[in-house]
Amino acid sequence: MGETTDEATGGPATDPGELLERSLAYALGSVAGVETAGLRWGTPCADWDLGRLLGHLDDSLDALYEGLTGGAIGPFPGAGEPSGAACGFRRRACAVLGAWAAGPPGRVLIGERPLDIRVVAAVGAVEIAVHGWDVARACGQVRPLPVPLAAELLPVARSVVADEDRGVRFAAPVAVPEAARADERLLAFLGRRATEAG
Repeated sequence: MGETTDEATGGPATDPGELLERSLAYALGSVAGVETAGLRWGTPCADWDLGRLLGHLDDSLDALYEGLTGGAIGPFPGAGEPSGAACGFRRRACAVLGAWAAGPPGRVLIGERPLDIRVVAAVGAVEIAVHGWDVARACGQVRPLPVPLAAELLPVARSVVADEDRGVRFAAPVAVPEAARADERLLAFLGRRATEAG
């Protein structure tokens, strides 16, 4: 039997709440390895050090929570500084999962544009998982993205990252062999090399 596709997210028909939970679990493992002394370390996100990347992750979780609980996400702030790294991230992650479990609205306003909550959750899962990988790489950890998770996130990323986003929000795609694993293909699509030295 062939794989079914979710028309809202463009990806496999997986519960977006489950994708969020799995992405958050992965990212939590990466953030747990952060040391305060390393917040100025470089990351795979060229313009951000580790502190700013963690601040961006905090902002992303705050925006997700806002959408899940209030039905709207306001203007997205720039990457700030993290508040307590692992502790703050864990608290925000639990709040997001709790908001999903409580029953989010069917649609969320992003500025003036209404989006299906499943799209918001699936895109949030991509953001969290890939930046979780960025955090691990910045900390010198070897933490590959789980291949089954990456396989479900890749079609979501492909459906939401347009060519005009390249150079502004995302680096150019990186070439990988056709036989590359799903985690390598997801990272390559978003401008990262899974096999680069940390």
